[in-house]
Amino acid sequence: MSEVLARRALEEIDTASRKLATAGVESSRLDAELLLAAAAGVTREAAITGSIDLSSEILKKFDALIARREKREPVAYILGHKEFYSLEFEVTPAVLIPRPETEFVVGAALERIAGKDNARVLDIGTGSGAIAIAIAVNAPSAQVTTVDISADALAVAARNVQRHRVEDRVTLRRGDCFHMLDGGAALGTFDAIVSNPPYLDDAEIAALEPDVHRFEPRVALNGGAGGLDVIQRIAIDARAHLETDGELIMEMGAGHAGDVVRLIVRAGLKVVDVINDFAGQIRVARARGVHKSEWKK
Repeated sequence: MSEVLARRALEEIDTASRKLATAGVESSRLDAELLLAAAAGVTREAAITGSIDLSSEILKKFDALIARREKREPVAYILGHKEFYSLEFEVTPAVLIPRPETEFVVGAALERIAGKDNARVLDIGTGSGAIAIAIAVNAPSAQVTTVDISADALAVAARNVQRHRVEDRVTLRRGDCFHMLDGGAALGTFDAIVSNPPYLDDAEIAALEPDVHRFEPRVALNGGAGGLDVIQRIAIDARAHLETDGELIMEMGAGHAGDVVRLIVRAGLKVVDVINDFAGQIRVARARGVHKSEWKK
């Protein structure tokens, strides 16, 4: 019986995978497996090994999910969650979908605050809260403040904060970079300022896969002229909000490293390290304040 169930499940996956491939979805097979599992309320492994009976209700749900993916809606939005730094996060169209490259930001921040009791971290443009929460979970004494301009994004972040039980150490603020919009106190100084800011321009966004440019929030993607406007604002104001040995850790677009480093240096910071992503592209910059002794005459 299990062989029959498995064969039927694989047939449904094969059919759905062909539909998605025709629609231009590169990960068509994986997506079909994940969506069948979601329709059945089981794990992906269970869906493809024949441990479920595909009822007409499950198949109807599956067809509806596949239809959404055919229109290039991201799987993460369809499922409502995404894994990041080995943690599960709720995601909605109000927030950018967390990506593996951004895990380098978390790793650099954890390295920077390692051994520091009650380290203070600021996450600018928090979105789902993935960076901030990953830091809080892995640095149990850290106090993390998050800022986002979108009230809808902050609502998602609040639910993720509760999910991971870090309400006592993660503070959510509404603001535009360092400018607070929630009527609360001005931001102080931090041991680390982290950000995955908007860093694409209109042309770069238009060239992205439909999954991204049709569905992910434009405010989280568009960094203005050359994709550098938000990065420049963060770099200029970061120095006033860094502790003496504090560090700015910021993600950037592929191929933008030269421009980003120049902006950081012009803002009075010193780039101390750059980190390559999985494709070998410079993806993250780490910078600290320049002490008076280092100023050029």
